[in-house]
Amino acid sequence: MNKSTISIKNVTLIFLIALASVISVNAQPNISKMESLKTSGYAPVNGINMYYEIHGSGTMPLVLLHGGGSTIETSFSKLLPLLSHYGKVIAVELQAHGRTGDRNVPESFEQDADDVAAFLQYLKIDQANFFGFSNGGTTTLQIAIRHPGIVHKIIDLSGAYQREGFVPGFFDGFENATLNSMPEPLRNGFLKVIPDQNRLQVMFDRDVARMKDFKDIPDDEIRSIKAGTLIMVSDQDVMTAEHAVKMSHLVPGAQLVILPGYHGACIGEVCAAKESSKLPEVTALLIEEFLKG
Repeated sequence: MNKSTISIKNVTLIFLIALASVISVNAQPNISKMESLKTSGYAPVNGINMYYEIHGSGTMPLVLLHGGGSTIETSFSKLLPLLSHYGKVIAVELQAHGRTGDRNVPESFEQDADDVAAFLQYLKIDQANFFGFSNGGTTTLQIAIRHPGIVHKIIDLSGAYQREGFVPGFFDGFENATLNSMPEPLRNGFLKVIPDQNRLQVMFDRDVARMKDFKDIPDDEIRSIKAGTLIMVSDQDVMTAEHAVKMSHLVPGAQLVILPGYHGACIGEVCAAKESSKLPEVTALLIEEFLKG
């Protein structure tokens, strides 16, 4: 992929570090406000108790969907406070992840999508925006496909819809994976909220099995997405920029942003976070501008 590919219609490469500095300064007074408005609980959803948190207030909530092997904190601890300008932000933990229970069926992106739809029904929320990271991005696509009526806009960060969308060799790592293969920050993050080694093993096994059996979403289903869509990816991500470009062409009217860095760096995900990085502020700005547009 050359530079001309990145500059075509609906593809945007943005570096907003100066603006991010302004956001960072302005966001600080709102962090304590976000925390003071935080509520949490469990929702009975399709045979599991789904853990959730609500931050801020507003009429059109933004639902955050974490990555594989993750919790709310490991995916979104850096990003969540920066979204305080947006309004109501709801973060959930999906099947077997963090504080959410498991069920006697394998994980799937389709089931996660159905769980999120049922969760919103439980909260009596008719429509929402969705931001999904990595596996949460693929789940976000499935929400838009399977439950279009509850979707206003979606943002997919690093969530591929086909096996070919991952970097070469990505799936090889799952063949002989053990719990020791799991990044230590993710292991520690899970055990911090649920100090149960057995539950950590269950989540790990569920995630590995899903990725080994990763099934492509047909192009026609991606084309069927009617919601406003923003595709985001990093230039050194586990999902290729070429795949992001392809997806942005399939979804009618989709927008695309390619940011510098590794998988999760642009949201300050625990395995990629850098204390001095302004990328999470950039990402927060892009999210808010897209949702306001």
